[in-house]
Amino acid sequence: MEQKINHMHLHKDPFERILSGSQKIETRINDEKRRLLNVGDNIEFTSREDPERKFRAKIVELLVHDNFENLYSSLPPQQFGGTDSNDLLTSIYKYYSKEEETKWGVVGIRLEVLE
Repeated sequence: MEQKINHMHLHKDPFERILSGSQKIETRINDEKRRLLNVGDNIEFTSREDPERKFRAKIVELLVHDNFENLYSSLPPQQFGGTDSNDLLTSIYKYYSKEEETKWGVVGIRLEVLE
């Protein structure tokens, strides 16, 4: 099966955390675009603040949940780049609405940064 390269943008902090390895899982709404992701695919991440900065990561696991609360409580918050589940929830709702969460569910994308 051919390996797919997906494209996503990240804000500065998660971009740096994933690139450095301190954040292992990126969280998103499990919308139509994310439902096309497969383990083994690559994602090319582009910095929203500096579009010249990019890196690739391999998808090693997809963690599908009904909502962010269930996802964040399933693993230590450090895996998601945080220190506390409540802070992670506050942060993610700046980007996604409860309506989107209810409609689509959520996905945690466990990543392995490629050289």
